[in-house]
Amino acid sequence: MKQGFNAHENILSLIGKTPLIRLNKTTKDINGTHFCKYEAYNPGHSNKDRIALHIINKAEESGLIEKHSTIIETSSGNTGFSLSMIAMVKGYKCIVAVSSKSSVDKIDMLKSMGAKVYVCPANVAADDSRSYYQVAKRLNEEIKDSFYVNQYFNDLNIDAHYQTTGPEIWEQTNGKITHLIASSGTGGTISGIGRFLKEKNKNIKIIGVDAFGSVLKKFHETGEFDESEIYPYRIEGMGKNLIPTSTDFKVIDHYEKVGDEESAHCAREIACKEGLFVGYTSGACLQALKQLNENNIFESDSVVVSIFCDHGSRYMSKIYSDEWMEEQGFSINRTKEQFSSIEYIK
Repeated sequence: MKQGFNAHENILSLIGKTPLIRLNKTTKDINGTHFCKYEAYNPGHSNKDRIALHIINKAEESGLIEKHSTIIETSSGNTGFSLSMIAMVKGYKCIVAVSSKSSVDKIDMLKSMGAKVYVCPANVAADDSRSYYQVAKRLNEEIKDSFYVNQYFNDLNIDAHYQTTGPEIWEQTNGKITHLIASSGTGGTISGIGRFLKEKNKNIKIIGVDAFGSVLKKFHETGEFDESEIYPYRIEGMGKNLIPTSTDFKVIDHYEKVGDEESAHCAREIACKEGLFVGYTSGACLQALKQLNENNIFESDSVVVSIFCDHGSRYMSKIYSDEWMEEQGFSINRTKEQFSSIEYIK
């Protein structure tokens, strides 16, 4: 950037350094002092900006990506959007294989950022040729000069958060953090932050949030991959039907499972009580906080940081849609903080 201008060269320099925000009304009945790491503050509106930029930069340095390369990835939507944004700025093509569970909002956002999107059935085994994992692998084999990010099995996923998010949280809490709460999907976020924090203070508790219908909690506790644990659930970007190597289970102290409906209501609660418009997994983190508090996990002097991964705009057709909530059989709860309605003046 030329001298004399207080400006960024492009949007990528805005990635990271997201704010830590105190939670007030949503956690008033939960022991301790609570903060969220508000990752929607990233330019791509999610924590996945961090890993996408880190992995692409490393691939460029290694010569794995060149001028006319195509970036390919499997994503629930957020990583795909981050990669599409970065590819657009850097001049690459981008292909994203997503699950049919991904919201229409996420798919439309991918298209608007220039990505080619393959929508794959959600409720098939990971090794099924129709799964988004296998579709991405096939496209990588078929397309010349393509680079498969492979976030579920890429150690750089962990490294991105070890290098950035972990140090940010440590600095922002002045080293006083006692508990980290983070949803676990690929596991890169919780593993990278957890590694860094454990190196600073081994007594910090690292707690993963898992979904009913996912295999992660049982695998963490027993080392057993139990297919009988797998069944359909609605939360996007959390839980898994396989074991990602980008999850370092050794740094995670406990997994807390949460349900679809409760997590959806908690996301809405965060929006209407804290003024933070957040996604589905952020609601899952709040639900986990409530459950953990019932089990007396926190004390009055606990300092708890929850990772709020993404922005609520990606779920307008889902958890923020009354129609979708009713279709799922979820109740529509209103709180005293809400004054929302629509009235048409004719």
